[in-house]
Amino acid sequence: MLLLVILGVTSVRGELPELAERGCGGSFDCFAQDESGLRETESGYCCIFGPLELWKTIYCVEGGSMQKRKLGKSNLEVSALGLGCMGMSFGLGPPADKQEMIALIRAAVERGVTFFDTAEVYGPFTNEELVGEALAPFSGRVVIATKFGFAPDPSGGPGWPALNSRPEHIKEVAEGSLKRLRVDAIDLFYQHRVDPNVPIEEVAGAVKNLIQQGKVKHFGLSEPGAQTIRRAHRVQPVTAVQSEYSLWWRRPEKEVLPALEELGIGFVPYSPLGKGFLTGKINESTKFDSTDFRNIVPRFTPEARRTNQAIVDLVTDIAKRKKATPAQIALAWLLAQKPWIVPIPGTTKLHRLEENLGALSVELTADDLREIDSASSKIKVEGARYPERLEQLTGR
Repeated sequence: MLLLVILGVTSVRGELPELAERGCGGSFDCFAQDESGLRETESGYCCIFGPLELWKTIYCVEGGSMQKRKLGKSNLEVSALGLGCMGMSFGLGPPADKQEMIALIRAAVERGVTFFDTAEVYGPFTNEELVGEALAPFSGRVVIATKFGFAPDPSGGPGWPALNSRPEHIKEVAEGSLKRLRVDAIDLFYQHRVDPNVPIEEVAGAVKNLIQQGKVKHFGLSEPGAQTIRRAHRVQPVTAVQSEYSLWWRRPEKEVLPALEELGIGFVPYSPLGKGFLTGKINESTKFDSTDFRNIVPRFTPEARRTNQAIVDLVTDIAKRKKATPAQIALAWLLAQKPWIVPIPGTTKLHRLEENLGALSVELTADDLREIDSASSKIKVEGARYPERLEQLTGR
């Protein structure tokens, strides 16, 4: 038997024996992988027992430098940027390679990300399974948010277009999600869309029961109206609301954000980069895979993309002055709005993950923010963010 103690230099990931004389620094937590998977070792250094050749990879997880935020008045603290995982297996073209996505999710953990977003309907099921497998070694150190509320077409058609937030169904979804996510309790359980057939008080009551049973830790809502938030919050405190919010979709500012600030609820913007458009990497000539959801989004017609290039030009100009990228400016703008806002950009690429995290180092002054608001207010964004059928499910 060998005892290998690795000390000293901060390192993100490396293969043995290359790492045998490097390892994790004091601000890192260390995990080691053998043939049976990952296992946590002591914070700050790695003690690895067993034949050296069995230990394949050391993961040094950054513990000290990532900015953290609390979601409203709750005690739920997460990294200032989360990771939206939907597009890894659903909605934005064919599913990516599972092992590559597991590696990407773990790379996010290594870089200090602690907040991950998924849902039962993504796949369905496969995205939760992916997230559960990827994050199983880091149980207790990360926060996983998932969602209930959609259901298969009762007529047997494709997809999950139906809504179902009946209390008995919420309980069933929770049990399935617990298994797929490989956790004892769901950290944050959102109602995916408000179900007009089930009073929100019953929904909040069902989640409250799950919290009392120890199966759920926090309650959230996705794309609700302000009055629904208030009604739900009276039954069970809402920890977070998730809705689309970005420089080219600012409707939450009218009613939702003021209500959240009043009630002490956190806000989690999805599509903070405008489904990729604000990165500057999409133009009117871009072709999407036939299975990509953006093909049916009015805002993504070639004509709309040509008109909407004005908002990209704005963030690009700011980015050049700040020595940043358009995506980093768009995320930095969101982060500057409120200290209880935690965007969850998604990606399937490591370099995009690192680019997004770089937004945390971008400082926008009060003058920068006024310039962005003034200039963007003069830009009329062309096209709806959703097809009408899907938009009708929001803001209720």
